[in-house]
Amino acid sequence: MEKALKQLLNSKYRDMRPVISLIIVEDHPVVAEGLQILFNTSGKYRVDGVAGNGKECLQLLQFFKPDVLLLDINLPDISGIDLCKLILNKHPDQKILALTTYGERVFIQQMLDNGAYGYVLKNASSEEIMEGVNEVSDGNKYLCPEAENLLRKTQENELMITRRENSVLKLLAEGFTNLEIAEKLFISPLTVDSHRKNLIIKLQARNTASLIKIASDKGLV
Repeated sequence: MEKALKQLLNSKYRDMRPVISLIIVEDHPVVAEGLQILFNTSGKYRVDGVAGNGKECLQLLQFFKPDVLLLDINLPDISGIDLCKLILNKHPDQKILALTTYGERVFIQQMLDNGAYGYVLKNASSEEIMEGVNEVSDGNKYLCPEAENLLRKTQENELMITRRENSVLKLLAEGFTNLEIAEKLFISPLTVDSHRKNLIIKLQARNTASLIKIASDKGLV
């Protein structure tokens, strides 16, 4: 009887829990719109704002104090990893949940090291995404199952560089510009820049110059 009563009270509590407010930081309009629909139609969440880059995010945080900030890593003006640290320097109580396509251990670890409460991959189910938001809102750490498995990988696998990233790295070391590399590899300059940013994160470099030095020290170029 007592157990049944507790379950009933817990059930009622869940139904009565306050709406969770969100800010979404996502530069792809289709993805951002999909997330807004997912949360706003559930009746359990409220999206206070959507930012397409780091600058817009910081502006929104001047007016809103969301329970959870959903943060992508790949943003046009700043890495989400750096933005996470910047946000928490200004708003130390802000709870941040990374929501990104980057499924590599180094990205997960750096987001957590910079203060994020959790990490969810964009290929996760809507239920997993909402579960992550709920857990982070309650002050708990959360990793989606795939991110949790990735985080368990050994240090040896942590700095795996893709074949394309390796090609870009070698051309950067030879002094070629993004445009020249794009022409050589038959890809867009934006793609080259994306690979360069990924390499900077993976090798924990400050800029392109230090990236090349670190890569040289590690025997990658």
